Amino acid sequence: MKYVIASDIHGSAYYCGLLKDRFLEEGAEKLLLLGDLLYHGARNALPRDYSTLGCAAILNSLKDRLLCVKGNCDSEVDTLVLEFPISASHILLPVGERTLILTHGHEPPVPLKKGDVLVCGHYHVPAFEERGTYTYVNCGSVSIPKENSPHSYLVLDGNALVWKDVTSGIPFRSEQL
Repeated sequence: MKYVIASDIHGSAYYCGLLKDRFLEEGAEKLLLLGDLLYHGARNALPRDYSTLGCAAILNSLKDRLLCVKGNCDSEVDTLVLEFPISASHILLPVGERTLILTHGHEPPVPLKKGDVLVCGHYHVPAFEERGTYTYVNCGSVSIPKENSPHSYLVLDGNALVWKDVTSGIPFRSEQL
């Protein structure tokens, strides 16, 4: 099964629209959102074309194809404009012999077993690192990338992880689980 994984849209209708375009181009079955959908947060500058309602409308158009976890900038009031659940702390996704734990990344994860893959957003920097007994993956940020990384999303297709630039759809990194 093919998934698009993205995080940290932070209310940018511009980048949210690009993410929707890329998701549809990828032909993935689900878009897995790792939180921080509508608000920019106190430490971030306003992203391009900041519009919480515009961003909500774009995401609502995909509501039947979304799975979402709650980020540190998401709140109960978001449920008034979003037509899909955003309150889960994590998603467990079996991939072959491994389990992916998808979460925003601002809270301690569920206990990890040997071989697990922790997939996060929150830090806005794409990453793939072996950390002791588990693998840490970060999909980066759709709208507010940090450390000179591109505006990014992640494609999971079988055991392949491919990070892509949301502005062009061009891959810039790949790894195997």
